[in-house]
Amino acid sequence: MNPVPELAPQLKQLRLSGILDSLDVRNRQAIEGKLAYTEFLAMVVADEVARRESKKFSLRLRRAQFRTTKTLEQFDFARLPKLNRALVSDLAAGRHLQEKAPVLIVGPSGIGKSHLAQALGHCAVRQGVDVVFTSCAQLTQSLNAARATGLYERKLATLARVPLLIIDDFGLKPLRAPADEDLHDLISERYEQAATIVTSNLDFEEWDQAFATNRLLASATLDRLRHNAYCLELDGPSYRDPKVPPTSKKAVQKASPNPAK
Repeated sequence: MNPVPELAPQLKQLRLSGILDSLDVRNRQAIEGKLAYTEFLAMVVADEVARRESKKFSLRLRRAQFRTTKTLEQFDFARLPKLNRALVSDLAAGRHLQEKAPVLIVGPSGIGKSHLAQALGHCAVRQGVDVVFTSCAQLTQSLNAARATGLYERKLATLARVPLLIIDDFGLKPLRAPADEDLHDLISERYEQAATIVTSNLDFEEWDQAFATNRLLASATLDRLRHNAYCLELDGPSYRDPKVPPTSKKAVQKASPNPAK
């Protein structure tokens, strides 16, 4: 007697329908291996746990809104010999998440700041942590849009609770009111409560220049960001350097001196 037709609706009712995906295979393994009932049960339960974890991982990855799939395994450390790899490894293991500390990444354009920030975010997702990736401009625009619809406080509270918020391209555009106030409010809410990663083309001593007018607000915001922060300075060749086209044979001939003349 095949119990699967009766099991299927019952498993669905219990929200365990994923067990059906591997049930036939596990049943054959149990018969061939003469496994005890408890061993068979352990296998199908483990399959269901793995399926749910995979589903949660995919959901967290979608919610993170990474621009592309950038992982630490893909990061070219050889291009950045001065980068503190030991610190990067500690951060990948979740040190900043446990300490609820900021991570500040600076360097010129095209050097891999966004890649590294997203890679650390990907590591956090693997550890079961919710992540949100956004540019500084998108972040302040979303808060301003929420204000226009009367949902500012809710939006601010949602962003404040995210275990890891990654703010890319800080200082790329000058912050004017109310964007400067919104960023300050968010950083204040997250201060020592959740981890934040910030990338910027500006050197650390230039960060106050990102605030177009309100230097007092700049000081208060940056003071919270810098406190107990892990700092990574990237220095090396750009990933976006233009490729030099191969020189044609014709061009080489024209450039070469003619010994006959």
